[in-house]
Amino acid sequence: MQRIATFLALMILSPSGISLTRADETGSSMADAAQRFVASLDDAQKAKATFTFDSPERFNWHWIPKERKGLAFKVLKPEQTALAFGLLNTGLSTRGMIRATTIMSMEEILRVDEHGTGPVRDSELYFVSVFGNPSDAAEWGWRVEGHHLALNYTLRGGKVVSATPFMVGANPAVVRDGPRKGLRNLADIEGPTDALLKSLTKEQLGLAVVSGTAPDVTVTPNSAQPVATAPEGIAIDKLDPAQRETLLNLIRAYVANFPESISDDLLRQIARSESSLHFAWSGPADRSKPHSFRIQGPTLFIDFNDTQNNQNHIHTFYRSFVNDFGVSN
Repeated sequence: MQRIATFLALMILSPSGISLTRADETGSSMADAAQRFVASLDDAQKAKATFTFDSPERFNWHWIPKERKGLAFKVLKPEQTALAFGLLNTGLSTRGMIRATTIMSMEEILRVDEHGTGPVRDSELYFVSVFGNPSDAAEWGWRVEGHHLALNYTLRGGKVVSATPFMVGANPAVVRDGPRKGLRNLADIEGPTDALLKSLTKEQLGLAVVSGTAPDVTVTPNSAQPVATAPEGIAIDKLDPAQRETLLNLIRAYVANFPESISDDLLRQIARSESSLHFAWSGPADRSKPHSFRIQGPTLFIDFNDTQNNQNHIHTFYRSFVNDFGVSN
């Protein structure tokens, strides 16, 4: 654990740890980082970390604490750990990198709070998988995954063609006590959510609320592709300009996890379909009660759920109806 903490401090806090990659170099940087990581592995490690691009394992993603395929950070040598974080850094913005590594670190909070009564909690039980041969010419992909974190990237011809499914979680959503009291890892998502909900008129709320009961998070499938259904809730054209901007800021909080080349492309997609966006709320219009929301457009699907641990345990997903895992519908 200490070696990861030391490396993260260098990666996140040092100016040399901030990604300076130009937008048009993201795919090449990912390939380079993946090649370096794979080259550092021995044969037994490679057998766990690498898969063919067409392996069904590429679509076998999840976010719960469970046994996984791939190679765990826990078994890496220090120099391999550095290379694994180097790969992770290519797929995230500075904000996204801080968020992801904070999620990993929060396993220690759960370990202490649960006194060994829950699942195994370990900040190094996050797994790296590479699918196919990383290069600017090949079709390949990679994944970093563990409890409350699922990052999936697909590349073709040296370009990132998909950065979804993307999942982050927070347990606790707000750290209530201890040395990290007050930490809110998803505050930039919760803030616009609060603002939008509080701004809705009674009439708008009637359109936005689609159910008085929030579904359990398990209804969000860990499928290769989300199932497209008719959008529900309030259409964006029923919001006033300030509310509309708040909704877009909420979406931007998700997009901001990605490096510039990916986030710019996602924002262009959202702009093209902005007039079709819908916001759907489930549960009481009170974030202290079990609640969830969805934001849906022709390509975009955001799902947010906070129903567990007295509404202090968030799961949220950013997905594409047309391009998860680079598979076009």
